[in-house]
Amino acid sequence: MIEKHITDLIYLLGSVTFIFGLKMLSHPDTARSGNLVAAAGMTLAIFATIFLDKTTGNYLWIFGGIAIGTVVGWIAAKKVKMTAMPQMVSLFNGMGGACAAVISFVEYTKHDFSHGGWVNIAIIMAALIIGSVSFAGSMIAFGKLNGNIGDLVFPGQKIINLLILAGAVVIAVYLSSQHSGDNTLLLIITLIALIYGVMFVMPIGCADMPVVISLLNSFTGVAAAFGGFVYNNQVMLTGGILVGSAGTILTILMCKAMNRSLFNVIAGAFGTAGGAKGGDKEQGTVKEISVSDAGVLLSYSKKVFIVPGYGLAVAQAQHTCHELEKLLEEKGVEVRYAIHPVAGRMPGHMNVLLAEADVPYDKLLEMDDANGDMDNTDVSIIIGANDVVNPAAKNDPQSPIWGMPILEVDRCHNVIIMKRSMAAGYAGIDNELFFYPKTRMLFGDAKASLQKLVTEVKAI
Repeated sequence: MIEKHITDLIYLLGSVTFIFGLKMLSHPDTARSGNLVAAAGMTLAIFATIFLDKTTGNYLWIFGGIAIGTVVGWIAAKKVKMTAMPQMVSLFNGMGGACAAVISFVEYTKHDFSHGGWVNIAIIMAALIIGSVSFAGSMIAFGKLNGNIGDLVFPGQKIINLLILAGAVVIAVYLSSQHSGDNTLLLIITLIALIYGVMFVMPIGCADMPVVISLLNSFTGVAAAFGGFVYNNQVMLTGGILVGSAGTILTILMCKAMNRSLFNVIAGAFGTAGGAKGGDKEQGTVKEISVSDAGVLLSYSKKVFIVPGYGLAVAQAQHTCHELEKLLEEKGVEVRYAIHPVAGRMPGHMNVLLAEADVPYDKLLEMDDANGDMDNTDVSIIIGANDVVNPAAKNDPQSPIWGMPILEVDRCHNVIIMKRSMAAGYAGIDNELFFYPKTRMLFGDAKASLQKLVTEVKAI
């Protein structure tokens, strides 16, 4: 009995550390500590379960799995590049979904059906379906982000996807109402859920992967919470609820930032560009700018916005960008960063990238705050961003990104766009900003161009 009370206290402590850790993650100054606090709580909960729960055995298998997982996770986290971070997040999230699905599968086969308990079976079924969808969807998201899998779109796809999901739910409801186990139907439900996970993500364009990753993350949290119900494990329940609710809120916020509906995400045909390039209208003439002219323009400006995008991450140019920022500030230029909610390949990608270069957090302005000061800004320098600054979102009703809130850099006095070429962005559409009279293109690798700019600014 005493072990039970101690375990409950440790679970309570673990739940509290999750809440405080999540709160601390809201600011870069405390994010690292928050991560460690939550990890410490989870470690306590794991060891309490292993050593204080008398039903636990197989210590060799348990600690063997922990050791292997720790080594693999540590090496993966240390070696992953910032540009591949979204793929790693998808992969790890998928493993969480798979874990919830496997637990549900095993618990169903062990269930004592002679005592009924349809509520427990219903919870197991829900965790199995959601975990399987999360696993399969995360693996497809990984492949898309890694460039191994393309989009799959066909007529009636939304209806078919919803029918597949409905099929899994109907069979699960039927199975929950029975008082005897049917492993064949259990396998069928798992297979249908896996198929839906694949079909759900396949049509989604890579430009919208940040929202999908966030949604799948919330799925994994919900599946873990159901596991907490099955095992009557408070810390598992709390952790799952926190992950599920945080992921859902973030998904809704990102849908709002992209002018999309959550239903379209769930239906599985979300944000597909469909090959649209913005029509055949005459765009105009592109004007280039030399590095020396760009250096002069920036040096003699009063206010400058830097708009980072995935191209900055690919070039690993965040440190050089921060160096340019400091040089301009020494000349009396006010430099800030304008961050779009879906810039990069996952939520907060640009924030993490710039934090790695020790850019002060108060220099990072969210979209609404940045847009409020665009009219008073002398130069916006776009580094690797594209779709999040495309004026077609507010000017062209035929554009696939029509209605999407953007960073309105076209309101600035001057715009410098750093790109390798005139290629379309992640959404696969042309950017009319390239052809605006106030826009100048600085072609080349972002890091190399920034290094040249740093040299020019130093010389002025």
